[in-house]
Amino acid sequence: MSEDTPRLKLPYIRANQAQKEVTHNSALNMVDAMVMAVVEDRDLVAPPLSPGEGQMWIVAAGATGVWSGQSGKLAHFIGGAWVFYVVPDGARVWIRDEQLEARMTGSGWVAGDLRGTALRVNGTQVVGVRAGAIAAVSGGTTVDSEARAALNALLAACRGHGLIAP
Repeated sequence: MSEDTPRLKLPYIRANQAQKEVTHNSALNMVDAMVMAVVEDRDLVAPPLSPGEGQMWIVAAGATGVWSGQSGKLAHFIGGAWVFYVVPDGARVWIRDEQLEARMTGSGWVAGDLRGTALRVNGTQVVGVRAGAIAAVSGGTTVDSEARAALNALLAACRGHGLIAP
């Protein structure tokens, strides 16, 4: 049997283990860090001088000091010491200083990128999948008909995106 859970790597208490409370408390600290995770910043390459108990950061690339070699991990200041967590793909954190969400992907943290097939407000789709490009107006001598055609194409695109009602 493994010594850690498969996804979050929480430590298991082993049979006949002494000081089980140490393992249990370590797992509780990890759960406390990961559930509804909030990080203070994602741009620091060195630990802050006065971290608060329980605060976390995403360690930036090129980290130094006690953060050296921990780039991309969560740095959790807990019990007066730094603990580093590797998070699984799909994990999400709130970045306090930027006021936006980030998620872990196979290539690192992605912040502020929203993904979906539609944006709905009060149940009404207001943005959908991008429609094709609208050709530029060219030539012709009757400006009014060209302007109408361009406006109609623009309105059709807005309707297709759900920006205005059909």
